[in-house]
Amino acid sequence: MSTITSNSPTQRESLYSLLYYILLLIGAIASFLLIRELGEKLQAPRAAASATSAAKAAHAGGVDVVVHVLATLAAVIALGNVLAWVLKRIHQPAVIGEVIAGIVLGPSVLGAISPDAMHLLIPDAATDPHQLVVGSLKTIAQLGVILYMFVVGLELNAQKVGRQAKAAIAISHASIIFPFVLGSGTALWLYPILSTDGVPFTSFALFLGVAMSITAFPVLARILTDQRLEQTDLGVIALSCAATDDVTAWCLLAFVVGVVQAQVGGAVLVAVATIAFIALMFVVVHPLLIKWMAWVEERQSDRQATAFLLIGLLCAALTTEAIGIHAVFGAFLLGAIIPHDSRIAQELTLKLSDVVTIMLLPAFFAVTGMNTRIGLIDGWESGLICVALILVATAGKFGGTILASRLIGIDWRTSAALGILMNTRGLMELIVLNIGLSLGVISPKLFAMMVIMALATTIATSPILRKLLSHSDSGTEGSVVVPADVH
Repeated sequence: MSTITSNSPTQRESLYSLLYYILLLIGAIASFLLIRELGEKLQAPRAAASATSAAKAAHAGGVDVVVHVLATLAAVIALGNVLAWVLKRIHQPAVIGEVIAGIVLGPSVLGAISPDAMHLLIPDAATDPHQLVVGSLKTIAQLGVILYMFVVGLELNAQKVGRQAKAAIAISHASIIFPFVLGSGTALWLYPILSTDGVPFTSFALFLGVAMSITAFPVLARILTDQRLEQTDLGVIALSCAATDDVTAWCLLAFVVGVVQAQVGGAVLVAVATIAFIALMFVVVHPLLIKWMAWVEERQSDRQATAFLLIGLLCAALTTEAIGIHAVFGAFLLGAIIPHDSRIAQELTLKLSDVVTIMLLPAFFAVTGMNTRIGLIDGWESGLICVALILVATAGKFGGTILASRLIGIDWRTSAALGILMNTRGLMELIVLNIGLSLGVISPKLFAMMVIMALATTIATSPILRKLLSHSDSGTEGSVVVPADVH
């Protein structure tokens, strides 16, 4: 057996390598120390205030924005899932659990029991004077709902929607006009009680009418998805009606805001720009997308296609937000004009669904729930007003939808199902209410009452719809009977 001596080439190479790395390390340290010594004598220009303000603000008053945002999201997702599990036992959709989770973690419940515990999630104004935590949550929430509505649009069968477009327009407009009139009429009773002489009655009545007219498109979509109705004829026409309803309602809201701010011309411009955008998407973008997607699928370049469509999604959302009707409609509209049965649409849906619905979308419900202060409602008179608001909102939506549905020939059961679905309210309602509150048209107390109305009508949707559809024949649940002359 041969023995390797200490003078063998292998050992010498190892020693040389070790010596080389040691000298290299010593040289690097010595070089840095020399550089540091020279650098300490240099004088850099004074930093601009804007360059450091963001970093300082992120920790103003000891607040770490990232920690609070992550903790809040974790708490809302955890509590929302627990409540969703409980609510499923009474046939409520998961979305209700997420809404309630936001309210429970906000000032209405946790804040009333232990403000210090609530401020562990959302710091108070003294600790976070710039409201950076709330602002960050709102940004995540908006991104979540934009992406979610894009996924809803991807899953929507545009051909079915097109076949029922006339019915959707007729039903949605009736479901706006009836509650708008009833809501405006209710203002005659509520104005002397819940308003002040600094708010013109016309502005108060217009806002109350618009608030009654809203259908919560994202919440309705979630309810349909949870009950596996989104691909049925009933689901398609309900989504079509809700989409038409909310676009119309946002145009009406823009007009009302213009009236309040004495800028009617600007409100008319919003309506014209909305119509032009919708026409552009269907007449120009839709045909180009079909040709482009066929070209992409032949070349198997799905990664580039995904990036391109996400850029298009952001641009569409940005456009509708700039117009003034809300970013979610641009996202939904782009998703709707993409062929839902294409490979790219199916893969995008698969990639986005879980991240959006589990991680991002609950932030939207959390923010709105945390801005609700139910404690402002006290006494029997306030309770009576809450009940009245729920009855008026339901009568307007349900009655208007059924009347229009029956006039165009839809059967009674389907008309009733559509009326129940169109009575769904939620976050879109809260957006309108926040606008009214920020303009000073509605009071914080009326705001809280309207939030209760929105939550009550949304909670009532699933059990009533389930009961109604349980009487349908096997295999026809969710079907819609629409005469051929309205297709």
